[in-house]
Amino acid sequence: MCCIFDRYDIWETPLFDEDTRNKVLEFNSGAVFAKVGNKYMLNAGELAEGDLFTCPALTENGCILGDSKPFDCRIYPFRVMDKDGQRVIAVSTLCKDVHGQNHDKLRKYLKNGLAEKIFAYADANPDVVKPYYDNYTVIL
Repeated sequence: MCCIFDRYDIWETPLFDEDTRNKVLEFNSGAVFAKVGNKYMLNAGELAEGDLFTCPALTENGCILGDSKPFDCRIYPFRVMDKDGQRVIAVSTLCKDVHGQNHDKLRKYLKNGLAEKIFAYADANPDVVKPYYDNYTVIL
């Protein structure tokens, strides 16, 4: 579910830096991107009800980007979001395995260094901060 989007979660497509976008284009020359600030977002075009958009970096064997995945992909199913002017780390409801975990365990996991890295990256790259949506559970 993390690499496939419908018309309601297309906003969750990751932001790519130029080098990573170029890697995707080398693999899949038909991929279409839109410039967002100094990053690039996948352009899925218009999706009708029931249509799905698959990330052009996804293969049967997984993502071609490996360790070069965009920030959003590396931290999935967590999201750094802006909730009422405050940055929070929330967990996606699409990932049932993680979303269903004990939130205290997830909080402890994040506080073991990951949250600090996520917030530091978001501070340096504010364009990766997504708006908060009510169906996300705030963990930190």
